[in-house]
Amino acid sequence: MTWLKITTAAAAISMLATPAFAQSNWNTPTEPFHIAGNIYYVGTEGLGAYLFTGPKGHVLLDGATPQGAPIIEANIAKLGFKLSDVKILLNSHAHFDHSGGLAQLKKDTGAQLAVMDGDVSAIEGGFYLGSEDSKTMGAPPVKVDRVLKDGDKVTLEGIALTANLTPGHSRGCTSWGAKATEAGKTYDVLVFCSATVAANRITPPLQYAGIVEDYRSTFVKAKRLKADIPLAPHPEFFGLLEKKAKAKAEKSAAPFVDPAALPALIDKLQADFEKTLKERTAH
Repeated sequence: MTWLKITTAAAAISMLATPAFAQSNWNTPTEPFHIAGNIYYVGTEGLGAYLFTGPKGHVLLDGATPQGAPIIEANIAKLGFKLSDVKILLNSHAHFDHSGGLAQLKKDTGAQLAVMDGDVSAIEGGFYLGSEDSKTMGAPPVKVDRVLKDGDKVTLEGIALTANLTPGHSRGCTSWGAKATEAGKTYDVLVFCSATVAANRITPPLQYAGIVEDYRSTFVKAKRLKADIPLAPHPEFFGLLEKKAKAKAEKSAAPFVDPAALPALIDKLQADFEKTLKERTAH
């Protein structure tokens, strides 16, 4: 990934993470596609959602917006999978553009919802932590069935995901790790949550207590996480839709294999965070 691409992606991510800058493509349908192994993209053009498939049921990660939920459901069906076979719902973080569709998806699938403990109050309360009075930043509340801790495993037959707590962007921001085997090779897959400042207050009054320390811990931790195939809640993070076009043309998962992408992005996001913190502290 070139520096220009990283810069452009980071700028796009910053806007995409903020309700005031909601993008028109958030609720735009796009064709679902196979990534590698048992992992499929079922999100919208601007909001990622991932289906992990297995012989005894599937796991769905992220719910986009309320308007995006039916798009995700339609994409699952387009791939030939049954909505009723989705047994577990997961979330990357409790922001309306990724948690907004969870209530509808849970109702329609009957799946159990597992969420990192730091985000449970926001998911069940339907609010953006620290901005509870902002209705535009809220989401339909939904009951959490399993509260997760850092390092917890979520499994079904043929599916194994690890919940890596990477807080800051939200208090329970979770980067999900998995393995994917494609063409005889096994890859480390990571759906990186986020580490942009976006709408968060990182100077007093803080969005939540400890937010600055959380961001910094995430930058350190993310540099240790392996991501042969990096994915994200917004496809723009890693140029996923562009990679999809190459993968389709080459009839190969190779374009999704990009182990240098996550470290490069983390370096950029860390620099942006420290710059923003310094600028806000000076005012």
